[in-house]
Amino acid sequence: MTESPVTLITGGGSGIGAATARQLLNQGHRVTITGRGQDRLRTFAEGVGEPAGLLTLTGDAADYTAVRSAVESTVKEFGRLDTIVANAGYTTFDDVADGDPAGWRHMVLTNVLGPALLIRAALPDLKETRGRIVLVGSTAGIVYSPGNIYGATKWAVTGLAENTRRMVTGDGVGVTLINPGAVETNFFDADGGPPDRAMLSADQLASCIVWAINQPRGVDINTITVRPLGSPL
Repeated sequence: MTESPVTLITGGGSGIGAATARQLLNQGHRVTITGRGQDRLRTFAEGVGEPAGLLTLTGDAADYTAVRSAVESTVKEFGRLDTIVANAGYTTFDDVADGDPAGWRHMVLTNVLGPALLIRAALPDLKETRGRIVLVGSTAGIVYSPGNIYGATKWAVTGLAENTRRMVTGDGVGVTLINPGAVETNFFDADGGPPDRAMLSADQLASCIVWAINQPRGVDINTITVRPLGSPL
């Protein structure tokens, strides 16, 4: 157990993050999950039987002090860090024409600054293990959508992934960008629930993330775009 891989996942209390954490734990990995909601983290931990290989930490993915503390706590608890998954993110479901700017600031900080802060905090430890950075983007970050502020944040993540890859490839650190189409999670709660169209499940997308994490040393999977069959977007 002490030699099993260690992954830190932001936004890990529900949805894609929780599904990824569950699959990794089932494979014998050790996992840290972070999130702003303590109740969600506790519910997840109880749901998987509170294993010794799970660490839950409350914190804001856009707060560097909290992010750095999460990395330090993970390394202290498990002795290493092999993978980070920058998963925390959300949308305000509006656009530049008639949206409410009051909600944009934290969305931009969470979706764009958050992954950058996680990379900054974790990179020294990932260099030691020659680990992997996984950024959860979106098809909204590779397909233009009229007035879409959320999409603009995910275009930024697309750029961050490739810029980071070019920075760390000589250090033996891999970078994977996962671009999911619509995924049926609590992501859509603020918009009245999921849309009536083809969607991936959180477990389906998590399987793709875990596949990338489990690639053999020396293999760098850079971009994975995952859509549900039947999606025109």
